[in-house]
Amino acid sequence: MSNLPPPSPPASPKPNDLEPEQVSAFLRANPAFLADHPDLYAVMDPPRRVHGKVLADHMDAMLRAARAHAAEMDAKATAVLNAGRAAGAIADRVQEAVLAAVLAADPVEYVVETLPGFLGVDAATLVCEAIRPRWRTLPPGAIKGLLRNRPVVFRDRPADAALLHAEAALLAERDILVHLPGDSPALLALVSRDASALPAMQGMQALAFLGRVLAALVRP
Repeated sequence: MSNLPPPSPPASPKPNDLEPEQVSAFLRANPAFLADHPDLYAVMDPPRRVHGKVLADHMDAMLRAARAHAAEMDAKATAVLNAGRAAGAIADRVQEAVLAAVLAADPVEYVVETLPGFLGVDAATLVCEAIRPRWRTLPPGAIKGLLRNRPVVFRDRPADAALLHAEAALLAERDILVHLPGDSPALLALVSRDASALPAMQGMQALAFLGRVLAALVRP
């Protein structure tokens, strides 16, 4: 009895190994294949325009595919441009807010009374885990649990809005929590009735910078 392994099945031909007759036979046996896979038109060379419905239909399909691809690329480019403009707008607002904070006679009062106007939000609150005048107090460990080692946290319709924002909680379609670096846990809590306020991807770095500046100004 032979110990030789059974012969391997013949390898399937690679796409480049196919003969034109094989491709033609496949398409004839599957006449709806190209219609079911319109993405293929984007990589095919267009046929010359001749009289006849079939070739004209194929050219039209390829043109539609090219136009759809061009529209998709245009939409992506527009989204990138809009994101860049939004990031620039947020950075400008934060820059103005920082300048005003540095000049403020009472930084804590500035945060509560003036900062929301610069950032386009409805309310701002300073939060810590110790009893301090005009700061909101949370129990030990709460701030770490909210931030989870992130410099900025964006939340939509937060369940604990009343704990952080008091009477402004009714406006909390979105809140933004900004870490205030230092020896003890602290954060800046912003609340907005507009869920699109300060977009997360565009505002992250600028708001983290604002948090560092405020930490230097408001901590004892």
